[in-house]
Amino acid sequence: MDESRIPILVGAGQVTQREADPMQALSPIDLTASAARQAAADAGPGPALLKALDTVVVIRAFSDTSWRFTCPFGRYANPPQSLANRLGATASQRLVYTYAGGNMPQWCVNRLFEMVTRGEVSAALIAGGEALATQKAAQRANLTLDWSEDPGGRFDSWGVEKRGWSDAEERHRMAGAIFAYPMIENAIRGARGRSISDHGKAMGALFAQFAAVAADNPMADRRQGFTADDIATLSPANPYIGFPYTKLMNANAFIDQSAALILTSVAKARELGISEDRWVYLHGCADAYDHWYLSDRKNFYSSPAMSVVARETLAMAEATIADMDYLDLYSCFPSAVEIACAEMGIDETDPRGLTVTGGLPYFGGPGNNYVTHSIAEIMAKVRAKPGTKGLVTANGNYITKQSAGIYSTAPIERPFAPPDPALYQAEINADKGPGFCAEPTGKASIETYTVMHDREGPAFAILYGLLEDGRRFVANTPDDHALLEDMTRHDYLAASGTVSSVDGQNSFAPD
Repeated sequence: MDESRIPILVGAGQVTQREADPMQALSPIDLTASAARQAAADAGPGPALLKALDTVVVIRAFSDTSWRFTCPFGRYANPPQSLANRLGATASQRLVYTYAGGNMPQWCVNRLFEMVTRGEVSAALIAGGEALATQKAAQRANLTLDWSEDPGGRFDSWGVEKRGWSDAEERHRMAGAIFAYPMIENAIRGARGRSISDHGKAMGALFAQFAAVAADNPMADRRQGFTADDIATLSPANPYIGFPYTKLMNANAFIDQSAALILTSVAKARELGISEDRWVYLHGCADAYDHWYLSDRKNFYSSPAMSVVARETLAMAEATIADMDYLDLYSCFPSAVEIACAEMGIDETDPRGLTVTGGLPYFGGPGNNYVTHSIAEIMAKVRAKPGTKGLVTANGNYITKQSAGIYSTAPIERPFAPPDPALYQAEINADKGPGFCAEPTGKASIETYTVMHDREGPAFAILYGLLEDGRRFVANTPDDHALLEDMTRHDYLAASGTVSSVDGQNSFAPD
């Protein structure tokens, strides 16, 4: 094979910032630059590698993704240009700022590897960083930071700009991960026939495995080694966020973390003198998505896209799940891990472990950039034991956008050529859910639900329901504190009632 068209990962860097003084802490872009310099040093050439970069990709910041994380201290007008300027990456002709999605780091690796095989890229950087802990600390202290920068220039946008919820879902406050995933979780509980109490214990046991890994990872933010009881038991320090999730079951976004990956062609690596013991190959990969809106899914407890991505990734690598030595399953909430295990045929107590980082609640959930960290950790694992394999899964939106990659130091024996995702996306698109009714009325039942909490306790409920004719709808319940409390203590899955609609606002009243 032409070595100028064989793609490899050659460097990885990670930073976890714990600076207590917001005035001394690195800004998000400076934090990202620090990880990129580490990645170049990890590869060996350092500044020479940074100067050779022809492509700089920055993973979208949470401050540019969600209203919940909007930064009051300004914004970067051209993040990849700002990063390239800090790194002296003067040869970079392709600048990319991605759209949102936890799948995007792996998706970008997949795309850039394809671009190397076409001769379009010889050296590229993927990097991202968040400083939400510093941002929050500065706001609490009434400090003003200057995180504005406009270096000029233009950038390309990769990914999908479309938001993850429909207009009907937004009217009923289903507009974010903290609302969607607890509803997915309750649907999983129903499918597994568990009581609220038993399922809570199972979630605690699942995530205790992740917390134990984080306890041994010096890069992790939460290293307390939470037990299953710690995670599942309600307390003032561990309240419900969105029932059935306690605080310790949610991705921890308020951290300062950055990570970077550098990939090159084999020819460029040789030219720069990068030692072969740094090279990591991508043996298999795939990308797909489930129906974009939760309201269009066949059900809320499975992921056809995740199943297909696993199948295609393993097929490309000519491997089975049993051949994987290391796993890092995307873990923003327990439901993401439970569905991944079910779709990929992995036992939730697999002795290999389900994470190499500690997962998003304990290692840290740095916005859309977590998977850059998990790939970096997998690279370290397979380099330490040459010939082993590591699987990374990546998830965007609400069990929606799926991506995966299998990494190893073992050279690939054929050109890197993943199938066109359109070839298998069609089978996912054809697997449609019930018809959706925007303004439902009449007798109905609850398909799944959550009760969102604030500092005062239960605040409001969101549910998906089914009319007697089988159509699905989204609704809230009446503003009744006693009802909301009861919905967290007793099982309301399949509960019957009546739904009404006024000006597009739906309300479901249980019998």
